[in-house]
Amino acid sequence: MNKSGTRDRTKPSGQRQSGRRLGKNTGKSSSDSAGSRRIEQVSEVLKQVLTWQQPADVLLSKYFRANPAMGARDRAQVAEAVFDVLRHLRRYRHHAQTGSGSMEVKLAAGGLFATLDESSRQTALTPDQLAWASHSEQIDPASLPFGLRFSVPDWIEAGLKQLPDPESYAASLLQGAPVDLRVNLLKGDRHSVLEQIQAQLQGSRFAAEATPYSPEGVRLTGHPPINRWQLFADGVIEVQDEGSQLLAHLVAPKRGEMVIDFCAGAGGKTLALGAMMRSTGRLYAFDVSAARLARAKPRFARSGLSNIHPVVIRHERDDRVARLTGKAHRVLVDAPCTGLGTLRRNPDLKWRQDPEQLARLCLEQASILIQAAKCVRPGGRLVYATCSFLREENEAQIEQFLEKHPEFTLINATECLPVCPTNAVDESGMLRLRPDWHGTDGFFAAVLQKQA
Repeated sequence: MNKSGTRDRTKPSGQRQSGRRLGKNTGKSSSDSAGSRRIEQVSEVLKQVLTWQQPADVLLSKYFRANPAMGARDRAQVAEAVFDVLRHLRRYRHHAQTGSGSMEVKLAAGGLFATLDESSRQTALTPDQLAWASHSEQIDPASLPFGLRFSVPDWIEAGLKQLPDPESYAASLLQGAPVDLRVNLLKGDRHSVLEQIQAQLQGSRFAAEATPYSPEGVRLTGHPPINRWQLFADGVIEVQDEGSQLLAHLVAPKRGEMVIDFCAGAGGKTLALGAMMRSTGRLYAFDVSAARLARAKPRFARSGLSNIHPVVIRHERDDRVARLTGKAHRVLVDAPCTGLGTLRRNPDLKWRQDPEQLARLCLEQASILIQAAKCVRPGGRLVYATCSFLREENEAQIEQFLEKHPEFTLINATECLPVCPTNAVDESGMLRLRPDWHGTDGFFAAVLQKQA
């Protein structure tokens, strides 16, 4: 995502008014001004984020660039509070029907109360705000309807309730996500790289361990500055959720094959596929966004892979796609989707999407799947995946595709994984990964084989 922004050293008028109002109501001395600024900063960011014009992380980046005097601790507190508000927005708005002050200030108070320690709360919040936030937190969540309790719109609630144990899934989406790394097997093995990372983190508040399912994965506790690590600069590690790593194992490319990553995006799965191919054969990275592929090129260069061929296509029916009809051994379709399986990382997605956008995405997914399937040679493999938990984007797409393409059959995903997570594969053989059960982002995948 773009993280650009213009620098403005002056406070917007709304921010100045918010500060005066808080000062008038609380009578805080100048020694408490840092606390007043914190609630002011969070409420100012929320005013921008809640317009839903841009992703929250992009707007936060712009805000921090426009306020360069903010230190690392300041930025961390603001970001954590903003993301907490986005995760719990519907419930916080419900509670904010009581209390005094603007909606943004009350939301900011709720986010700061939830994310700060007791000492920092006393500094950042007024006595009235502390009392209001404390009272709100004491309301029994079980007394609230599902949508309020888990802060999801009604249409997402309906999708969650189609899943087994929907309350467990919904609750997991209110938590933050760990940072997972994938070890580039061209440049190292997991055992030795994990030992290096653990040695580097020794004495810090961070920790590292092997992921349970992906043989290349390392899971971090906390968010250390990975982009400053030499292992990252040398292309030995890449940030990639364990679930995403497992999708590459479903494709299972072999040395010397022709493989297509049909919706390559920023190239995470492309890199994983290329490493599994040991930089042999030919790996096409298709995407409709030249900007996304351009951002992926430094990652490709760091990786040491020489078999990746990025190709910008106009759409799924592009001539450059048609030229590969019937030629690819493996095709991965990581389809554009709502991204609702990543709500732990991107909680604003549930408020920036709607059923109309879902309907448009479903049409696009079906079209991409049909065109990608044409590239698969007889006996080849097609993998369809999303980072969504909605049936419309997942099982329904596969069922619809198989009805019209009897030359493809489902392969049980259990047969393709090095370690199959418990309860991850349904009776039809399709894969569903869940944050509550498997510790990954929410992923769906189906493995299809074309008749020889």
